Amino acid sequence: MPVVGYSRKVGRRPGRFRPALWLTPFMTTSGRDRVIDDAARRGILVEIVERPPASSLEEAAAGLGLEPSEIVKTLVVKRHDGDFVFALVPGDRQISWAKLRALVNVNKLSMPHQDVARDATGYERGTITPLGSTTAWPVFADERIVGRRIALGAGEHGLSAFVDADQLLDSYGATIADITDELKPREA
Repeated sequence: MPVVGYSRKVGRRPGRFRPALWLTPFMTTSGRDRVIDDAARRGILVEIVERPPASSLEEAAAGLGLEPSEIVKTLVVKRHDGDFVFALVPGDRQISWAKLRALVNVNKLSMPHQDVARDATGYERGTITPLGSTTAWPVFADERIVGRRIALGAGEHGLSAFVDADQLLDSYGATIADITDELKPREA
């Protein structure tokens, strides 16, 4: 929601105010621009590339010239107290709820509905990244992404943001630990 204030316009009758609209930076730019702007403020080099359509992780990775482990999923995780955290998970792994609960020191974590995730970050599912999020939630990253160049959501569908994982993690003061398990095959 925009912030509405009031301003006095010169030449108007005294005491008459007209609404003025002040937009926050997150309302005036696209998701892509928010990612670029936040990365620049944090001193992170970011490359935004178009992501070709893909029907699998392996196909998506090949289309970007990466290994599946270099595509990082940014998951919005809801704590039992209503706050959120970001979990950065390599594409070829899945979140380990037990490991993350122990690290966050809570008994309950959950994946929020996509509308709640959008409200918490300003991004739709499939585009989520800590960069440019409307709230800088704590970041928990799987240790397997350290020292790598990774691709993650870029704030808009069809785009990926390539960043140095160490720069990203350092800029957020991320907690780095083993928070994943091997990816289990989906049941047919």
